[in-house]
Amino acid sequence: MGRIKVLLADGNASLVSATGEYLSRQGDIAVCARITDGAEIYPAVVEENPDVVVMGLILPRADGFSVLGQLAVLPEAVRPRVIVLTGLTRDEFILRALNLGASYYMAKPFDPRILLERIREAAQGREAGPEEPEIAPAAEAPDQRVTNLFLTLGIPAHIKGYQYLREAVRMVMEDHSLIDHITKELYPGVARRFSTSPSKVERAMRHAIEVAWNRGRLEAANRMYGMKLFDKQDRPSNGEFIATVADKVAMARIA
Repeated sequence: MGRIKVLLADGNASLVSATGEYLSRQGDIAVCARITDGAEIYPAVVEENPDVVVMGLILPRADGFSVLGQLAVLPEAVRPRVIVLTGLTRDEFILRALNLGASYYMAKPFDPRILLERIREAAQGREAGPEEPEIAPAAEAPDQRVTNLFLTLGIPAHIKGYQYLREAVRMVMEDHSLIDHITKELYPGVARRFSTSPSKVERAMRHAIEVAWNRGRLEAANRMYGMKLFDKQDRPSNGEFIATVADKVAMARIA
């Protein structure tokens, strides 16, 4: 393909300008539109036919969710890949954006070099056809990193195992010795938090991990951290999974 056509849209005009200048200096990128009004995004997409749209969720006149709904009705052949770039990182916002068709979800503040990499990956995905969405790792809170990793793995946020695993990771990050006492201390601790039994916690966690491995999105998670955290042929136990995530998120926090 030729240069990647990118449409930039955000309510922050300074961010649009600075990001546009950075991307325009890349030989394989053509910034075809810079927009600060949500109502102008859909008409510009129809006119410019960009490969990738990079947009925020907070825009005047039409928010990012409304725009995603508009873009979803376009034929697949002309529908751009969308990278959502926002400071809204609560689970419900992430899931809503992904369910509406976003290909990537990046949290502000962001590294423009990572954004450039995501644009190139998204453009390749448009040529190849539909693919699973991916959440880029957040640069701040550990809880956001865990959320992003779980959603990238394909663990649905509505199942109990998702919440139990996230709480277990948080507890192990606070007291790493818990991982050596998973049956006697970690499971009961999570169970008390959610008013359930340790056995139900263990089963729900195991089910959530099985879902992730069955969905086969491990490489997307590995790319997030630039190393092989997970292997399709080697599904971890609950304890191994919790320890891996807790260690990696803790390392990212102090890096």
